[in-house]
Amino acid sequence: MMSSPILNNLSIKQAQELVDSWINKYGVRYFNELTNMALLTEEVGEVARIIARTYGEQSSKESDLKKNLADEMADVLFVLICLANQTGIDLNDAFQKNMEKKISRDHSRHRDNPKLKD
Repeated sequence: MMSSPILNNLSIKQAQELVDSWINKYGVRYFNELTNMALLTEEVGEVARIIARTYGEQSSKESDLKKNLADEMADVLFVLICLANQTGIDLNDAFQKNMEKKISRDHSRHRDNPKLKD
């Protein structure tokens, strides 16, 4: 599948708008928030399964080899964006504020953590 120029370098806001447009055009409507929360949990589980088998000690089944980590992470992002859209959250603003909080709160916390020293 070729990438559309429209999809290159999307901002978070544009991604939220694109998901909303897709939902309204192809998805009929958003699933309710509880359904989307369950779907988000399911998608995160799929990411965890791939990571456990690729980077952890869990052995893979034949069906696991067909799974794509990037695609599963994108599924997580899609459902997270759905939840943000339907609950009125601007993820761009929320992420910016969250990063500012982390910078302010944690600017030296990890550097001073003896557990992270080599």
